[in-house]
Amino acid sequence: MFKLPRYREPNFKETFFVQAPNVKTAKVEQEGVAPDDYHSTSMYPEYFKIDGKWKLIENTRMDCVPVIESDGRLEAKEFRRLTIGDTVILGRTEDGSEGIYLHTDGFAMEEAKGDAFAFRSGRSRETSFANDYLRLAQLLNHDRDNGHIVWVLGPAAVFDEGSRQAMEYMIDNGYCHAVFGGNAVATHDIEGALFHTALGQDLTTTMNRPNGHYHHLDAINLIRRLGSVEKAVEEGYIDNGLVYSCVKNNVPLVLAGSIRDDGPLPQVECSTAIVQDEMRQHTNKATTIVCLATQLHTIATGNLTPSYVIRGEEVRPVFIYAVDVSEFVLNKIRDRGTLEVTTIVANIQDFLFKLKSLLERG
Repeated sequence: MFKLPRYREPNFKETFFVQAPNVKTAKVEQEGVAPDDYHSTSMYPEYFKIDGKWKLIENTRMDCVPVIESDGRLEAKEFRRLTIGDTVILGRTEDGSEGIYLHTDGFAMEEAKGDAFAFRSGRSRETSFANDYLRLAQLLNHDRDNGHIVWVLGPAAVFDEGSRQAMEYMIDNGYCHAVFGGNAVATHDIEGALFHTALGQDLTTTMNRPNGHYHHLDAINLIRRLGSVEKAVEEGYIDNGLVYSCVKNNVPLVLAGSIRDDGPLPQVECSTAIVQDEMRQHTNKATTIVCLATQLHTIATGNLTPSYVIRGEEVRPVFIYAVDVSEFVLNKIRDRGTLEVTTIVANIQDFLFKLKSLLERG
């Protein structure tokens, strides 16, 4: 049975913490510009000593500036959101000596001791991922009613009829509370609903259809004519797939635009600042994130996501799973800041089939 790791906060009664100074602060004097010697946040739990008390920052993310709000709350702000008069915390150390303490092992568990030398200790195509699938299925069952599950999807997740049905199952059965992606994943899912193709290939046989290369463009054109995907669902044009299930179940679909997009769909947000804010609404409360075959969206989501979330009075870990057929991509994801991640080397369609099968067993 799945059980959340228990969080252990630092012992702030220790002499070192008691004698540590309060944080130093300075005011923002120029819009969008932090004072010199500003502190930068990370994904880990970070405590700041303010008026003699150690306080944990909520809703943090990498590379932000910690600000003390007028009501005493701590907020991690991007540079672009700093306003004149904001009270910014200063300091470049994280060991408590400047009233700033980074706590990296709050969820540490005792691990079984093993040999110093052992085969197959890495994460590669030769790794057995059976236990990872089981843990993820247990985690999704736990977080369906006790968390906030975000899926980050590349278009490969909808290039097969079975994987599209698997994503429908996840959404219809409460295993998904938000979806991140780009224009392509929504466009090709809608193409699948309209033409049973993805990039012109039949979703079942993978045979190329005559003039199939027009299908995704026709899908975009239809949605633009109707004005929204919601209208397409309402009028019966779309009655299956990822987008359909999101609309039917009121699951937010956050689509980030890129410079290479066709169309794009009306729902695609082309301002990176706006879409980042929309994503943070979900990463701030996410408990589990599953990223499938999308290197850039996974890196972006990882950079926005803390390693912990506070739910009620409980501090709990945020679990991130990244799945790709390429070991290189998964290693790059880890190198770009998504440190608290379980990687699985797998074909996305096979991954979704297996996970859905485990969830259906209960």
